[in-house]
Amino acid sequence: MRHAKKRLQLSRFTSWHKATIKSLARNVIINQSIKTTLARAKASRQMIEKLISLAKENTLFARRQAQKVLGEHKLVSLLFNEIGPRFSKRSSGFTRIIGLGKRRGDDAEMVIFELTEIKKRAAKKPKLAKESKPQPTQPADETVEEKPVKAETEKEKKQEPAVKENPAKDKKPQKKFIGGIRNIFRKKSDSL
Repeated sequence: MRHAKKRLQLSRFTSWHKATIKSLARNVIINQSIKTTLARAKASRQMIEKLISLAKENTLFARRQAQKVLGEHKLVSLLFNEIGPRFSKRSSGFTRIIGLGKRRGDDAEMVIFELTEIKKRAAKKPKLAKESKPQPTQPADETVEEKPVKAETEKEKKQEPAVKENPAKDKKPQKKFIGGIRNIFRKKSDSL
């Protein structure tokens, strides 16, 4: 019997469910605030609260337990060095859920899921515009000499052979990348 086994399954298989919750926990630790659905936020809240409680203990065993969930040393060190000390005076209530309204496509309740004590990040410095190189300009004093255009006479026009150049026949068009791949995978019965 399944007494007291209720949990937010999120309409997923067990492994998929665990992976979703771990992913949400990792993102909350990295970004400190994420936008997600209400059901996902409620499902992952328990794991994040547990991780922050482990970070407050700051023992080797607690670090190993957090490593099992997070799977990255950088995230574990971030959790234990920055997030854990921030919540040293709190016994619970490490996260909060702020409602945003319904999602347009499927009418799911959207929320902001964040830590209660967020460390504000330093504002990014705006990128400096690249210095443009000064373009060489011709001084106004110099004049460009124009060569006189030689007028062609009718005799010269008649002497030249009347050859019309067709650039399409002379130059081979470059093969497109997709066309090359198409030839590799072409079957003998294909009429492409």
